[in-house]
Amino acid sequence: MQLETIQRNDALIVTALMDRIDAAIAIQFKDDMREACNDGPKRVVLDLARVNFIDSSGLGAIVATMKLLAPDQKLELSALSENVDKVFRLTRMDSVFAIHPNTDAAFDDIDIAHAS
Repeated sequence: MQLETIQRNDALIVTALMDRIDAAIAIQFKDDMREACNDGPKRVVLDLARVNFIDSSGLGAIVATMKLLAPDQKLELSALSENVDKVFRLTRMDSVFAIHPNTDAAFDDIDIAHAS
């Protein structure tokens, strides 16, 4: 599995350890994501900081992952490179996913609430 998972607050952070999500690994990526998120918390943050390239198969695998999650789970994305961000904007998938500039930003509001 080319994914690393950690728990933070009430969320699962899944870090993609590959530099590409393309047709060659899309099916394996989707299967690995399903396994990593199975019975997980309601929030899943996919950290794509290491991913420099994504094609339509990779985009499809991320969308399929979102659809495979339990009804009460939500997939969010973080740390998109310029190239990956462009793919999400051109396909308008940036309106489907919550996209954070980095993984810490995904928790800014939560961390502030816990500090109060």
